[in-house]
Amino acid sequence: MILAFIEDQRAKGRSVGSICKVLREQGVPVAERTYRAWKRAQPSNRDLADAVIIDAIRAARVNAKGELTPESMYGRRKMTALLRRQDLAVSKRQVDRLMRQLQINGLVRGKGVRTTIPDRNAARAPDLLDRDFTAAAPNRQWVADF
Repeated sequence: MILAFIEDQRAKGRSVGSICKVLREQGVPVAERTYRAWKRAQPSNRDLADAVIIDAIRAARVNAKGELTPESMYGRRKMTALLRRQDLAVSKRQVDRLMRQLQINGLVRGKGVRTTIPDRNAARAPDLLDRDFTAAAPNRQWVADF
């Protein structure tokens, strides 16, 4: 984000030194040397490997027509197995991290656990506020949730 801001300001004809000076005055500690290092930086090996796996995960979820496939419901375990069958060296934690990053979840089957079964014949507490939770001053109306 800072790199993009400096690039935008450079396009307007400002020098890197003056931009960094103003940023430091505003509480963003960045030096000219840092900016130039960011410009020269290459993506890390992990980023490159992740890009290949992300492409494989996306390809496994969508067929050539752009429709979701049965693999689109895969969670971490099945997706890891699928990627390994495609001769990709992946770990379950790596696939889990990337699927979380892509906001992809597997299909959850079955019902959730029901922990409380209410008694239909039990007496309910009266609604003394009549669902009006506004108060004229502090400590005038108290509400509890069970």
